[in-house]
Parts: sequence; C-alpha cells; structure tokens
Amino acid sequence: MKQLRPMKAREMSRREFLQTVGTTAAGVSVSSKNLLAATGPFTKVSGRQKKPTTVRGAFIYPPTESLRKAGYYSWPGSAFDAEGRQRQYMGAIKRIERSLGMRISMEQNPLDDERSVTRFINEVRQSKPDGLLLIPFKKGHWGHVTRIIEEVGIPTVVLATLGILLVGHINQLRQKSGVYLINSLDNLDAVKDGMKMIKTAHWMKESRIVNIAGSELKETTVPHLDTQVRTIPHQRFYEEFKRTKATDAVKKLAHAYLNNAKDVVQPTKTDILEAAKTYFVLKRLVEAEKADAVMMDCLPGLKKPRKHVPPCMGFMSLRDEGIATGCQSDLSATLTLMLVQELFDRPGFQQNASMETEKNHYFGAHCTCASKLNGTNAPAEPYILMSHCEAGWGCVPRVLWRPGRDVTMAQYLSGETPRMIIYSGKVVGCPSIPQTGGCRTNIEMTINEVDDVCDVKGMHQIIFYGNYAKQLRTFCQLYGINVVT
Repeated sequence: MKQLRPMKAREMSRREFLQTVGTTAAGVSVSSKNLLAATGPFTKVSGRQKKPTTVRGAFIYPPTESLRKAGYYSWPGSAFDAEGRQRQYMGAIKRIERSLGMRISMEQNPLDDERSVTRFINEVRQSKPDGLLLIPFKKGHWGHVTRIIEEVGIPTVVLATLGILLVGHINQLRQKSGVYLINSLDNLDAVKDGMKMIKTAHWMKESRIVNIAGSELKETTVPHLDTQVRTIPHQRFYEEFKRTKATDAVKKLAHAYLNNAKDVVQPTKTDILEAAKTYFVLKRLVEAEKADAVMMDCLPGLKKPRKHVPPCMGFMSLRDEGIATGCQSDLSATLTLMLVQELFDRPGFQQNASMETEKNHYFGAHCTCASKLNGTNAPAEPYILMSHCEAGWGCVPRVLWRPGRDVTMAQYLSGETPRMIIYSGKVVGCPSIPQTGGCRTNIEMTINEVDDVCDVKGMHQIIFYGNYAKQLRTFCQLYGINVVT
C-alpha cells in the first residue's frame, strides 16, 4: 500500500544508504523475503539453566489373554489388540519425546490391578514429575485412571481412543481442572500438544524475565507460573546504548532493515543505524542476566532530554528470534508473549485496544511488532519503516498483517487466581496511515466470541497468527487458569 509522506521524508535512496554504512554491510546477501532481523554475533539465548521436563506414564488394561479366558471383553471389544496398540503408541511417544526434547517415562507393563496402581502412584509421588500421561485400553479399568489423577494431583493428559469410553466417563474428566482428556481415534498429535503444554509450563517455571525499569535492582516471582522477574535499572540500558558504536554488525542489521523494507517513510539513515543498535543493547543485557525474555519501560527514555532512540526495531528483531519482548514493562503482556512463543512458535503483537464501532471490528495498534508472524523459521511479513507515532522521531516497523488470516488474541493475568483472556477472529486489514491515527502497526479484525466487539476485555493483549483458542483453553484447564471472554 502506497504511503503518504512529507516531501523530505525519504532523505536517502537504498544505494545512498549502503554507501553510508560501508562496503561490509553492502556485501551482505539479504533475501527480501527473509528478514535477517537477528543478524549479529549471537545465537538464541538459553537463559537460566533448566532441568529437563519429565513426564511419567502408564497404559492401563488387563492382559488380552486373561480376557480371552474369561470369554467376554467389554469395550473396546474382543478384536482389540491392546498389546499391539501399546507397541504402536510407544513408537509415537518416543518420537514425541525426541521432538520436544523432554523425558516421557512410560511403564513397561500395563497397570491392571489395585496393587500395580498403588505402586505406580507411590513412585510418581516420590519422583515428582512435571506431568502424567495415562492411556487406558479398557472401559472397566476407568476407575484406575480417576484414582491416579485424584491421588497424584499433577497435570495429566489422558488418551482414550474411540470405542473405549462412554459419555459418562468422558464427562467425568472432560472439564476437570488439571486434566486434558483426549477421546479421539489414535490421536497422538493431541498427545504431543498436551506434552508441549507440560513442557511450556515447566519452561515458564524455570525462566527469567529481565525487566529494564526504574532505578533499583530487585527480584520477584510470578505467582502460579513461578517465573522469575529480575528488574535492573534504566541506567544500565542508557549506558550500554551510549557506548554502542556503529560496528560492522550494527551496519549489517541496519542494511537488513532497509533492504527488506517495503517502503521507508520518515526515518533517516541515522535513525535506522541507531535503531539497529537497540537490538544489540537489549541482547547483551538479556545474555548478561541469563534471561529468557525481556521487558522494558521504554517510553521515559524517549522524552527530553532523550536517553535513547525508540527501541521498537530491536523489539521486532528479538521477537523474530523467538525471544519474548514486552513493551512498557507490562508483565501480563510479556508472560503471554512467552507462553504463545513456547506453545505455538508464534511471535505475538502487544497492542493498544480500540474498536471500529460501525463495522463491529476490533482495532489494535502499537509501534512495534514481530515481522515473522508465521514463526521464527518462516519468511517475514512485509513492513514499512516509519517514525515513532507519539514521539515523532526515530525508526519503528509498520508490519502489514495479511487480510483473511485466522488470529488469536490472548492475555495472561497473573494473581492468586490466574486468568487468561482468549478470543479468536480474522484479519480484516491494516488501515492506512495517515488516514487513520494510532500507532504504526495496526490491525483491524473480527472477534468470534462476542456479539458486540466493545465487550472485548483487556489492554495490551497479544495477537498472533492462527486460531489456537481451543489449545489455550486446554492449557488453562490443565493448569487451573480461569478463562475470560
């Protein structure tokens, strides 16, 4: 979409920019379809040292031979090969284990009687895994499943293939807090989703957010999720930004920003170079603090006397790299960005909430956004370089969301009783600037869960590609989080 701009807004051509940043940057091969947003001497941070996620599991059924001797095999029936199905499932579970990089320790022999179930419960209590995976192959053994869940009391995924349970069994656990019941035909993909939820919750518990705000050094822990928040003074960012020079790495990143931009409206060559510095400053602070995510009270430094340029391009690059980065030190937004990134590999868009009342559409906008909305390993969406909306200077991205794409909106609200706001919808478009006001990246979208879009709750909610509302609700059920719509 062609942008309206002041007469002198584009102060350089691409060729002129490359000449100013030098031959090193000009020699970099950059695809216009793949933003090198994380170009630099870094790899994705590992954050705090973490223990591996562990899940204990068991198959629950009587030996087929004993049922044949009895002469009657209730659901799933006499033709069901439980032992063969266990071998089949174990192969898939091992693949899930390798794919997710976690430990899923399944009992070799099925649980059949009270004695074996008691032994399993005692072992689980002693080993303290992060979750359970229970797979029943006999309707009559359902009581063993419910007993394990009640007595162990940790997040549990239950897989029952079709033709084993009746509606009463299903409804007993379908909405039970702490349980994800899958009653579906050999649905190991759903099991993988459940295992990833357990892994994500474990990762959140072991992770640290570095918060750049204020003047004091302090540490807190997020209730329920147990994520650590380490606050460091603003001055650390100011000093690091001041000492960061236009190195070859900074020039390469600035070149990538320009070369991949669909258009440049207000920013100058200096604005783009200075914006590239913020990525390196933020990344160094994240690595120094052994953090997994970062949030920053980013507006005070933009006011006079200015301490740094808008960090919005650095935020974009970190999110594109898979590092959750929250604006305005918003903890709810940052935690949600982390959850969405770990669960779905989707960088999210933190935005200010508004509405188009005549069309009954949601309207959200902010001056930074990930460009790799399809995932960290996917091509970037088109973007335009503009000035920061409120500050009126610097370089920020206007990322263009694709009309017709399914999207999810979520916001985790911490507290003794945690909540999560969850909505879904479709992208209608990105209203043009300057015809519309608000921040540079904007999105107009429908909302499925409410009749009147003005009933949408929250501020700084996270929007991301794909309809993952069901999976988020399942995660909330598994971890005792109240869903809000």
